[in-house]
Amino acid sequence: MKKRFIIIVLDGFGIGAMPDAAVVRPGDEKANTLRSILEDYPDLKLPTLEKLGLMNAYGHESKLMKFSENANFGKSELMHFGADTFMGHQEIMGTLPKKPTVDPFQTHVDAVAKILTDHGHKVDIVNRNDLRYVVCDDYVTVADNLEADLGMCYNVTAPLDYISFEKECEIAELVRKVVTVGRVIVFGGSGNTMQDLYNAEEIRNDKFIGIASAKSKSYEKDYHCRHLGYGVDKNVQAPTILTNAGIPVTLIGKVADIVANDGGTSISCVPTAECMQLTIDAIKKMDKGFICTNVQETDLAGHSQSTSRYKEVLEQADAGLAKILPLLNEEDILIVQADHGNDPKIGSSRHTRECVPLLIYRKGLKRANIGIRKTMSDNGATCCDYFDVAAPENGTSYLNKLK
Repeated sequence: MKKRFIIIVLDGFGIGAMPDAAVVRPGDEKANTLRSILEDYPDLKLPTLEKLGLMNAYGHESKLMKFSENANFGKSELMHFGADTFMGHQEIMGTLPKKPTVDPFQTHVDAVAKILTDHGHKVDIVNRNDLRYVVCDDYVTVADNLEADLGMCYNVTAPLDYISFEKECEIAELVRKVVTVGRVIVFGGSGNTMQDLYNAEEIRNDKFIGIASAKSKSYEKDYHCRHLGYGVDKNVQAPTILTNAGIPVTLIGKVADIVANDGGTSISCVPTAECMQLTIDAIKKMDKGFICTNVQETDLAGHSQSTSRYKEVLEQADAGLAKILPLLNEEDILIVQADHGNDPKIGSSRHTRECVPLLIYRKGLKRANIGIRKTMSDNGATCCDYFDVAAPENGTSYLNKLK
């Protein structure tokens, strides 16, 4: 008998502001991604998501989408700070989120220089207008990330013709040990030089100095990237736990880029139709195991503040789900959820702190209500419970509600 646990994340598809949004993310208390889409497209019809209970989780019916009598559903709050794709997926996989700090790299320059020196690396300090950043082993810069909200991430950047990505990651792991911001982002490409990195140096708000990613020419050839999150330990996450127990794991889409999956299969992909087809192919090939797919283009539509693009992507995802359901048996469990909101009409292009839908399909199961979950880690915990392996560090299984 086939036995598969599948999570499909419609990135950024929130269904209403979190109770703490006014305090944690002022302005987000008005956010509701699904409502904004329906305001512009009241005739939107997503038959598969409707069948799975989207409107049940949302709590309202629309002109063409109604409550589903037999749906299995709930919704989840976010435990991680803010509304972040990276930390959202770490939370889904069972990480207990730790609240990061927001600091200019200046506050950590000396600590970073010390740990790198203590581990035998050559360290040089670049000083521009009394703002400093680190150059390690001649080819690796450590400085502020200038693309995200300032002070939330640091970048470790290198031209990969001169140092391997593996060596760069070893340096980044040391940086991660002594900084407390949300992410350390390691990246690099081929075909560029240190001079290209220095040419991309920029200062923002007289407090932040970094290498502007797009200007560094890192993206142009053989781009490599890895995200190192604050407080994230792959060993207590569902993919590593499952792999160590001999259970196959396949990650598809953006989740393949941001969740550790040593020993599993990770397939990067952005186009929604392709992500859904890769998921179908994985289901057909897998007799037992865990599949997680991230549909990134919903989030990109939110960033573009485009309800029309959001509608198109949701329709593509819905069509893919319609092909997936017939492939599943009584043992299989499918969860369709989001990781945060991205209200395209909130007035900015940033993520929004919203509750997310939890839509559950198991052939023969009807009218299971899993209520409001306090953390998305409940999904990773349920997955581990399903396969009878060790629990991740965070989350409570609701498998008993799905019998």
